Amino acid sequence: MSEEQLKAFLEKAKVDTSLQEKLKAAADSDAVVAIAKDVGFMISADDLKKAQSELSEEELEGVAGGTCGGGPCTFNSKLHSEGGN
Repeated sequence: MSEEQLKAFLEKAKVDTSLQEKLKAAADSDAVVAIAKDVGFMISADDLKKAQSELSEEELEGVAGGTCGGGPCTFNSKLHSEGGN
């Protein structure tokens, strides 16, 4: 994985409401990986789990903890349900 790919994907998720909606509907980390691939980012489920443990709480909050670009987003809770931190 490229850490840059994951960071770029997360940045895009902050501002793209369409992407946020897709992430809300994602059933698991594999679905998130497929969504990322659809929008041009190459990440894996393991990348998501690793990043979850490495991102700061502020980054997680901003991207996925509830404010995803100004609206609610469940990306963080989906990562947690995959067995991460």
